[in-house]
Amino acid sequence: MDMYPKEVERLLQKVQKPGRYVGGETKSVVKDKKDVDVRFAFCFPDLYEIGMSHLGIKILYGAMNEIPYFWCERVFAPWVDMEAQLRENNIPLYALESGDAVKDFDFIGFTLQYELSYTNVLNMLRLAGIPLRSADRTELFHIVVGGGPCACNPEPLADFFDIFFLGDGEEVDIEVMELYRQCKKEGRDKHNFLLRAAQIEGVYVPSLYDVEYNPDGTVKAYFPKEGAPAKVRKRVVNDMDSAYFPESFPVPLIDIVHDRVSVEVLRGCIRGCRFCQAGFLYRPFRERSIETIDKHCRAMCASTGYDEISLSSLSTNDYGRLNELLDYLHRWTETEKVSLSLPSLRVDNFSPELMKRVNSVRKSGLTFAPEAGSQRLRDVINKNVTEEELLRTVNVAFTEGWTRIKLYFMIGLPTETMEDVLEIVELGKKVVDAFYRNKEKPKGKGVEVSLSAAAFVPKPFTPFQWFGQDTMETLQEKQRGLKSGNHSKRVNVSYHGAQTSFLEAVFARGDRRLGGVLENALNRGLHFDGWDECFDFDSWMESFAVCGVDPAFYATRTRAFDEIFPWDHLDYGISKEFLQEECRRAYEAQTTPNCREACSGCGAACFKGGLCLEKR
Repeated sequence: MDMYPKEVERLLQKVQKPGRYVGGETKSVVKDKKDVDVRFAFCFPDLYEIGMSHLGIKILYGAMNEIPYFWCERVFAPWVDMEAQLRENNIPLYALESGDAVKDFDFIGFTLQYELSYTNVLNMLRLAGIPLRSADRTELFHIVVGGGPCACNPEPLADFFDIFFLGDGEEVDIEVMELYRQCKKEGRDKHNFLLRAAQIEGVYVPSLYDVEYNPDGTVKAYFPKEGAPAKVRKRVVNDMDSAYFPESFPVPLIDIVHDRVSVEVLRGCIRGCRFCQAGFLYRPFRERSIETIDKHCRAMCASTGYDEISLSSLSTNDYGRLNELLDYLHRWTETEKVSLSLPSLRVDNFSPELMKRVNSVRKSGLTFAPEAGSQRLRDVINKNVTEEELLRTVNVAFTEGWTRIKLYFMIGLPTETMEDVLEIVELGKKVVDAFYRNKEKPKGKGVEVSLSAAAFVPKPFTPFQWFGQDTMETLQEKQRGLKSGNHSKRVNVSYHGAQTSFLEAVFARGDRRLGGVLENALNRGLHFDGWDECFDFDSWMESFAVCGVDPAFYATRTRAFDEIFPWDHLDYGISKEFLQEECRRAYEAQTTPNCREACSGCGAACFKGGLCLEKR
């Protein structure tokens, strides 16, 4: 059953991939509006194929729709061809389940996964016909909310959102919707609702905080108003076995990026890589039991018909009983011809035994992330992976039949020199040499080694949040050095643009003064900034200039330890003192053991859950 508005039908022949816009997928949830008290438009600010691959939307969609009087529907950013048709024909942005306009919904919720999606967020509000700024939405309606990793510093979006959810969303989203339902019944106004919502753990209401700046442009202080908490603490779901997980999800009508079942096996990470925001934001480390994972895998395969399961997490190799889990799942997956895959493999615990259990990893290629070419720089970032471990791992892969290896790196890391950059190419050559020295390698085949280098972006709540990003000129010089340093036909080098990384750093560490820049950029037609076809750096620079904002102040400026950050009033359980000590250790190239080896006192034990409470 197609759920799109009837006037859309004649537009679909004019756009690429009309399947993005029609709804009606198997397992999508359609309810009778008479039975629904609160409607939630779950907006993913990117294409259907990317949003439908995201596990978070599946969890929250299922959790909300499990409650009879809530109805959560999906909304994705239309690509430029469909957007032009919507504007030309005066059709507002609509939800896929009902085909109703987004402006008919109580909540408009965005998942904030990537800083370069911020213009898409504003563009979707504009396409929906909803006022951009929260101050202009005065009724108890059109409550704009957001969550996800970028909510850890939501200040560039503060003028546009009513509520940000910090941390795990499964419980807090439902609590806020229940409060809204109650306020609606009692005839309360929006301000009363927001005051009460601010008292729920994990809820940040930016309008209840004033900010004052120093003469040099840094933050002087945040001032909570009307009883709002001085610090907003993130929400944590400690018991992953009792946490909600969907047993079904809409099955897409077109190919998507990750076209398979994804089941979350753990949350958090033990590793403490100093560049990795997710590794700190999602602490403490919490695992699901084998039995629970098995139950979720069976249910999702049965309801969707997929024959591949991805065991999802930040580092699935760190699941404490991984081999046992795979053996447990094989009791039925092999019979039913369902394959298993691990989304990320660590260099230091890759083994033939593990690979024999994961039968869906194709012999065509394997991907690892050493992150830095030299051992000194790997120690700086606390990667805790050695060159010997990498070469041992690729030799295992070659012996097992693989001939293509992809290695991910970053350039622009703290203390990096051009020598460190050139070590990336040298490491690639050593992998090629290892292949030709391996007597058990596949016969009659050559080796392909791909080196991919992303520009490092300093992020909040990491030990590198004080570090000034390399200038674009420096990054481009390093990129040229990387390319020219490669003389091997077996090694392919690629890198990501310095300009998009610069913009990402601006909004990652930005404050409320960037709201005007975002609005100006939107008025210039800027959106889909993560897509090369749409990115217009010069236009962005004009927006900063018109608004009198220096983007380098946010991106490339190194900060003092005593500076107050725009996110210091938000509490993710990781102490600033711990991050400062990790930053000092980085500059001395000292490593820190992972959480299973020793507790480093990061602060996450305050949540009283997961590995923090287990005896090591």
